Amino acid sequence: MNQAIAPVEQDIILTPNAAKRVAVIAGKQGKAAILRLAVEGGGCSGFQYRFGLADSIEDDDIAVHESGVTLVVDEISLDLVRGSAVDFVESLGGSAFQVTNPNAASGCGCGSSFSI
Repeated sequence: MNQAIAPVEQDIILTPNAAKRVAVIAGKQGKAAILRLAVEGGGCSGFQYRFGLADSIEDDDIAVHESGVTLVVDEISLDLVRGSAVDFVESLGGSAFQVTNPNAASGCGCGSSFSI
């Protein structure tokens, strides 16, 4: 019997634009194209996003792949960003990785911190 397989909803998404930027940065630094997103206490709204290149994927990481790049998030941070999309945006104000987080009740003007 053939059953339709429901599409798997990802816990978090890395956009192709963000993946492209990670690949460029990692290439310039001679590192693996692994972007780590962590959520830390602090910032003007209570929590803040922290981005950095990772050397490896840890046992408790959730990993998603896009265009040869891996986004990793630890399980604790994932609870705060589940359903989010990580993008790279360029505007007159500068360029940065940006998280579109459906769990955030409010955020700050710079987009790097949020509250739940």
